[in-house]
Amino acid sequence: MNNLFKGLPLGKFEKYIGEFVYGGIDGCVTTFAVVAGSVGAGLDASIIIILGFANLLADGFSMSIGAYLSAKSEKDNYYKHRNREYWEIKHLPHEEEEEIRTIYRAKGFEGTLLEQVVQTIISDRDRWVDVMMKEELEMIKDKKKPLLIGLFTYLSFISIGLIPLMTYVWDYFYPISGNIFLTTSILTGLGFIIIGILKTYVTETKIWKGALETLLLGAFAAVVAYYVGDVLEQLLTS
Repeated sequence: MNNLFKGLPLGKFEKYIGEFVYGGIDGCVTTFAVVAGSVGAGLDASIIIILGFANLLADGFSMSIGAYLSAKSEKDNYYKHRNREYWEIKHLPHEEEEEIRTIYRAKGFEGTLLEQVVQTIISDRDRWVDVMMKEELEMIKDKKKPLLIGLFTYLSFISIGLIPLMTYVWDYFYPISGNIFLTTSILTGLGFIIIGILKTYVTETKIWKGALETLLLGAFAAVVAYYVGDVLEQLLTS
């Protein structure tokens, strides 16, 4: 784990940091791309706000639902195979016992030691099923709850994705001087750096590398969106 995060009281939600990070990255990238494309097309600030929030809320909801359904499908699939293993152990115990023996023989166990291992495993049905799930099917139960996966994805998408719109919303109510898009870009860049640093907790990579990768990703998406908006605006108005 990255030294920066050692000792943090993350509690039971620690395992959902990955969802928060990737939801935040997607939210910030997509919303900033909308803003950059709109600026490139020369759209009014009010239009930028409308398009930005429409994208933020709709895409955030879509992504969180997708994350929830994906996690739920994996969990349902796990329990489907687990129930099948219980059925096979009950109705085909000798075949299942031989499968355990084959698995551990392949690991190098033999003779009396092999039989001790096999008998220890099959003496407890739950343990027997756990071993079959892991060793035969290569399936491990995910302890994360699908609902919380979807919730953390949505909250991060909205909270981080809101950053590119903050300056335009503020300017709408309290007009500010200077280049609004430049201010937005700076704030968004800081958002990318923060979420990139948080990403290093999940990937266990160097802090500067995580921050730089995320910042470059956002910059690339913004440049592409800006020039696409600029080119389309010229084509449609010429």
